Amino acid sequence: MRRNSAFLLTALGAGYAFLYLPVLLLILFSFNESRLVTVWSGFSAKWYGELARNERILDAAWLSVTVAAVSATVATALGLMGGMALRRFGGFRGRALLAGLLAAPLVMPEVLSGLSLLLLFVSLDQLVGWPGERGFATIVIAHATFTTAYVAVIVQARLKLLDPALEEAAHDLGAPPWRAFVGVTLPMLAPGLAAGWLLAFTLSLDDLVIASFTSGPGATTLPMVVFSSVRLGLSPQINALASLFVLAATLLVGAALWLLGRRSAE
Repeated sequence: MRRNSAFLLTALGAGYAFLYLPVLLLILFSFNESRLVTVWSGFSAKWYGELARNERILDAAWLSVTVAAVSATVATALGLMGGMALRRFGGFRGRALLAGLLAAPLVMPEVLSGLSLLLLFVSLDQLVGWPGERGFATIVIAHATFTTAYVAVIVQARLKLLDPALEEAAHDLGAPPWRAFVGVTLPMLAPGLAAGWLLAFTLSLDDLVIASFTSGPGATTLPMVVFSSVRLGLSPQINALASLFVLAATLLVGAALWLLGRRSAE
């Protein structure tokens, strides 16, 4: 029994080391004084200062965060409507088509999605003159298109757990459908919607392939800048940038856990 426990603990430790040791090394070498990212020559925070003066990375980071926030909001609204339609309205004409369209981005390769969106924008430009050039709007549309599927799945799972008797009670008390939805259903869906928004935000912020197809010369997202920088050679500024993202993610997760714990205590 002890041997099995020791083996399980060793396997667990090896798994965590495999996942998190590279992240810890990345954070450590972000404070490396040397320009060579694999040679330690002393402690220094100068690369964070260099990163703060790198306008190219800062502009790309701001564009990525803005695109992720807008596309996640759009995807949450569309995913809510799609999930409600598939879960609450039963069988209706076109239901199979809607379910297929929502599920397609989950299994479709990103290269195919990016290419199809590129061809769509080129065709629209030739037919109606929009978009004149690819940029912020086209990236938002592209990211909202494929992240809506993830939000719809989360909404359907959340709706499955809700008690329909609560909505029926609201109707029995005289609440119209929209009032029952806003006052009863939507608050109960709030955790699922928040989770869907965060997932859509993360997927948009992390996307490289689709953004490469749907962006133009004047709109370069952060993953595109990082990818082009890594191709030319590793830079300690990239380590500093990744460390800041790890810190931001840790703070967000910690804040979410604190809020959930506080709500449970209340």
